[in-house]
Amino acid sequence: MIWLILGLVLLLAISLPGIWVRQVLSKYSEPADRYRSEGTGSELARHLLDQCDLPHVKVEETELGDHYDPQAQAVRLSPDKFNGHSLTAVTVAAHEVGHAIQHDRGESMFDYRQRLVRVAVVGERMGSMLLLAAPVIMLLTRLPQAGFMALLIAVGTMGLGSLVHLLTLPVELDASFNKALPILDGGDYLHPGDLPHARKILKAAALTYVAASLASLLNLGRWLAVLRR
Repeated sequence: MIWLILGLVLLLAISLPGIWVRQVLSKYSEPADRYRSEGTGSELARHLLDQCDLPHVKVEETELGDHYDPQAQAVRLSPDKFNGHSLTAVTVAAHEVGHAIQHDRGESMFDYRQRLVRVAVVGERMGSMLLLAAPVIMLLTRLPQAGFMALLIAVGTMGLGSLVHLLTLPVELDASFNKALPILDGGDYLHPGDLPHARKILKAAALTYVAASLASLLNLGRWLAVLRR
């Protein structure tokens, strides 16, 4: 019973951040035309970048999720944010502009985060390959210890992404609350009464990567369950 309770607590700890992020972003995507007269998320991003003397940073539509690409120097927004007129669309756009500002200023934590993310991506790929290879290694070597060691390394490397995003969460919070929020508030870009809701969206935007990486741990758990059969 104790292990069952601990398992449920762990499952909730992993799942709840993602559920909360999705709920917040979805909630303030309606009404979808709230900022129609002010423009779309992409138009606000372009305006803010120009205001911050970043005309060289592009604003592009993507299917890969909202993010700032420092290599391409591009703010990339998913279709619902790029073309959207909701509070979520304009607030998330401002959050991604916040990352462009961090990059332009050469902030050390932003650069540190980029290096860690690259390491995590490589580690997660290696972990995926090792996870698939563990049963084969066990069969070829006929050493359960070898397969277990490969499995252990795979688990560690695939959990690296979650650790990186937790360690670099201050970068996301800075983009939301030290960059985007003052711009949105001081520039009078939001409708009266929308600022408290924008704070929630900015918090959700900051937690997006953490929530996604925690969700990947659930997928890892499913893989381990399959391999045990």
